[in-house]
Amino acid sequence: MAREHSHPFIPYRPVRYPEAEMVTRGREFYEHMDRRRSVRFFSDEPVPRECVELAVRTANTAPSGAHQQPWKFVVIGDPETRRRIREAAEVEERQNYEGGRLTPEWRSALAHLETGSDKDYLETVPWLVVCFAEKYGVRPDGTRVKHYYVNESVGIACGFFIAALHAMGLSTLTHTPNPMAFLTGICGRPGNERPYILFPIGYAAADAEVPDLVRKPLSEAMA
Repeated sequence: MAREHSHPFIPYRPVRYPEAEMVTRGREFYEHMDRRRSVRFFSDEPVPRECVELAVRTANTAPSGAHQQPWKFVVIGDPETRRRIREAAEVEERQNYEGGRLTPEWRSALAHLETGSDKDYLETVPWLVVCFAEKYGVRPDGTRVKHYYVNESVGIACGFFIAALHAMGLSTLTHTPNPMAFLTGICGRPGNERPYILFPIGYAAADAEVPDLVRKPLSEAMA
């Protein structure tokens, strides 16, 4: 049945697989992603910039409110900038962990992860990527464009980004030092953007360890 559109549309014919292959592909992808872990012990071994670019390209395929794609991924490889980010992040983290900014309940929730204010991995990794959320768009004449579902859209894009890194054998961490305003200045970003997540990116260290966590079963994740 022919449809009439007031905007350009193109045909979409995604690949369909036999049911058995669908299940196999889904199980393989789940098992692959189930091996992913957040890492805090990294190697300083170089990583091709193209890998980071491919992860950003993948993130850029994410759905977004009104297809406004309200994200910006800032890629940082310069050692001096990474040092500045580490130092600024640790200032905030010391306020959190040693300065009493974290509530007792929050500290208790984090205890089994054994996290602290030392963020040396921000200098160890070859790349840092800061995802900024665009609170609103800016037209060439300086007027604002309202963005819709910004948090949801950027969160999905970051999920795609993480999955792409894992697919390439790279590790990362969703680091969110609070507050994160220092990233705006260091990265030279405009006022319509706010830092969303700071991603250290590299290979896991040869002796890397992660907390022995158990993910909740399907019976609790699905109703």
